[in-house]
Amino acid sequence: MKDLASQLQGVSTVAILGHVRPDGDCAGSCLATWNYIKAWYPKIQARVYLEPIPNIFRFLHGAGEIVHEFADAPAYDLCIVQDCGDAGRLGDAAKYFEQARRTICIDHHVSNSSFADENHIDPKASATSELIFELLEEERVTREIAECLYVGIVHDTGVFQYNSTTAKTMNIAGKLMERGIDFTKIVDETFYTKTWSQNRIMGKVLMDSRMYLNGACILGVASREDMRQFDVLPKHLDGIVNQLRVTRGVEVAVFLYENEDRSYKVSMRSNGKVNVAAIAMKHSGGGHVMAAGVTMTGTPDTIMAELLTDIEEQLSAWTTERA
Repeated sequence: MKDLASQLQGVSTVAILGHVRPDGDCAGSCLATWNYIKAWYPKIQARVYLEPIPNIFRFLHGAGEIVHEFADAPAYDLCIVQDCGDAGRLGDAAKYFEQARRTICIDHHVSNSSFADENHIDPKASATSELIFELLEEERVTREIAECLYVGIVHDTGVFQYNSTTAKTMNIAGKLMERGIDFTKIVDETFYTKTWSQNRIMGKVLMDSRMYLNGACILGVASREDMRQFDVLPKHLDGIVNQLRVTRGVEVAVFLYENEDRSYKVSMRSNGKVNVAAIAMKHSGGGHVMAAGVTMTGTPDTIMAELLTDIEEQLSAWTTERA
């Protein structure tokens, strides 16, 4: 894909979609595209369809315009899917994708199945927001667009600490900062600041965490009862898996939280020796080499037993290759 402008030629209506349980990159990249269309193509009717985004992202321009109810299903001229690896991850908003006259997907997940009519996929990009920046005319990146993209990049790079961060990523971040965004406030208030309840449940998960494979793997679990006790929702659990990951000696961190239907959302983070995307895809999930997720059924013990087989196999292969 050359640029976003060429995709908008002859288009009157656009639906912008992202994955279920939208995170910073999903919300940021989708709202950046919406702001771009609203600013420079005012005759185009554009809507963002997402599940409710975390409150920390509601300061982004256009957040109040996001449609959370998916009752109507008009046939849009163009459907732009962002930060989503397959149609199944669109949830109830998938009908807008299915009925659109033309579809494109912009994404950086290595597990992306190239499911749209046109696909712009780059697993080496730090974030979908990085790809969106490259598809826009630089002079048309307003302060509002820059805020959205900066949020996306910050959250998918862990504030530039993951190895997906490149010189290009930093260069783009610098250009976004030049638009006058309050980058310090964005980082503090959307990435680091936690409520007391969030800190308490993180503390419990860390206290109850378990080590496996001689300390190479760590597991943390949050049950429905834990979430009720500390009055938190799944969206308030961000950051726990990353805190587990930075435990000295750990190669893979696994965090499970229990869903309403008793299944578990599994988040995995790697420090380099294990491709967690490959493990997630094996269990019908997806993601990135260093960060991936999947939903699994069973108890924490049975789920972990399945994952440990794959983790240990990769760690053994990594050791053998370097012997």
